Amino acid sequence: MRPEIAKSWRRAELSGLRPDAAVDRLTVADIDRRSRLVLAAEPVLDQATRELAGTAFSLILADRDAWIVDRRFGERQLESTLDRLGVVPGRRFTEENTGTNSIATVFELRQGLAVHGHEHFIDSFKPFACYGHPITHPVTRRLEGVLDITCPADHASPLLGPFLRRAVADIEQRLLEGSRAAEQRMLAAYQAAALNRLRPVLVLGDDVVLANAAATDLLDAADHAVLRGLAMDAPFGVRQARSVRLSSGRVADVSFERITGASGVLFELEPPTVQAIPRRATPRPVQRDFTTYREQRTHVLISGEPGTGRSTVARELAGESALAVLDAVDAQRWAPTLDQLVASHTGLLVIENIALLPADAAARVGAVMDRGWFAFTGPPPSELTGPAADLASRCIARRELAPLRSRRDELPALVAAMLADLGSTLRFVPSTLEVLAAQPWPGNLRELKALLRHVAAGRACGDVLPRDLPEAYQGSPRARHLTPIEQLEHDAIAAALRDCGGNKAHAAKLLGISRSTLHRRVRTLGLS
Repeated sequence: MRPEIAKSWRRAELSGLRPDAAVDRLTVADIDRRSRLVLAAEPVLDQATRELAGTAFSLILADRDAWIVDRRFGERQLESTLDRLGVVPGRRFTEENTGTNSIATVFELRQGLAVHGHEHFIDSFKPFACYGHPITHPVTRRLEGVLDITCPADHASPLLGPFLRRAVADIEQRLLEGSRAAEQRMLAAYQAAALNRLRPVLVLGDDVVLANAAATDLLDAADHAVLRGLAMDAPFGVRQARSVRLSSGRVADVSFERITGASGVLFELEPPTVQAIPRRATPRPVQRDFTTYREQRTHVLISGEPGTGRSTVARELAGESALAVLDAVDAQRWAPTLDQLVASHTGLLVIENIALLPADAAARVGAVMDRGWFAFTGPPPSELTGPAADLASRCIARRELAPLRSRRDELPALVAAMLADLGSTLRFVPSTLEVLAAQPWPGNLRELKALLRHVAAGRACGDVLPRDLPEAYQGSPRARHLTPIEQLEHDAIAAALRDCGGNKAHAAKLLGISRSTLHRRVRTLGLS
């Protein structure tokens, strides 16, 4: 086995992939069918398809993140063959999920490679031969995608390489020409908007940033990541408006519009009227005012997913008061002496994870609540049942904490605050913040803090690039961010599937939708 193929097999094995894995079961995500790469490649693929007419060859185009974005066929029946294999638009081909092939391995090596029949890691790919070549932007030298040509193993030819390299060169030339035209459109949009020098104006493209002096003074580099995420799903030529919290802590009104015929977005901001926070000040999360609760000793329910900061909020609630923390998991140990604890403790008594509180311990807590000051932490109220729900109902004040995946626009400020707490001077560049914003964050703030601690332990200073993150965080798990509505839909479907043990028929019934609708939304929202 060739060394490059053997190393690729090893990487696939280390990722836990098996040769009998079914690629057709992988997630299919939405893709941008009008991206710069797709538009540049379209006429080249059209011409190549005409040259391959009547043959058993297929062309497959993947983008810079290894998502398949286009396919072409010498014979129409090849389409059903690729569908059966799972080689479809919207599916991501990396070595972690598809093993050794001329998309995933070329994406890994950044160089052209032929993979012959038995060299494929996945068994279902072994009847085929393929050759892939990276598509690199002529100016930025950044990887823009991978072009692959595939055929039955007995049709392989040494001419595949030159044929594909010619097509790649044509695509790269069109990328260059398209970049020039797109940059002209972005410049024209910027100049028209920047006539009013007092209004901050910014254009963000893939490789271009245009900003007037007002925008440079107002925005930090981290704000660029927030604005990019804000406009990711915006339609072309439609102006939208939002309020955004900047990394300085100020809130600005932003109107934005994707520039037709270019990869850039035009942003116009209304300068905040409040006093600026000095640039060297570290942005901090908003502090909650619990003064009234302390004065009136109001019982508080602090709810949210694990890792969202429930314990931190409980400490903020206590303030300067004495704090005692009890965990429901250890209720059998502390419940028998709860009466004495309440009688002797003058401050806040926090019971964590009340959903796990046994019925007898919950009864003891309920009996002494009127004699003390309590705060409970646990999941959202809708998930509480039985004695835990009864205790929660006695809390007049409630604080429900949003999961980190719903707070993507706050990520730059959260990262800065956590790094300051760690005593680190590292700077996460905008592209790294964009990668972090695309993560699902099942562990929420706790997971983010652990990640930052890991990165800070490995280096003392400097810029943190996407490649400096742990491997599991380097790739964007989706082709785009979810909108707030999509995120709510994602969470509802995920909860239904979890409650139904993964049974989609039961989950569809629980959600009140058809199975076909559920399957479609599962694919669109990136649920596996």
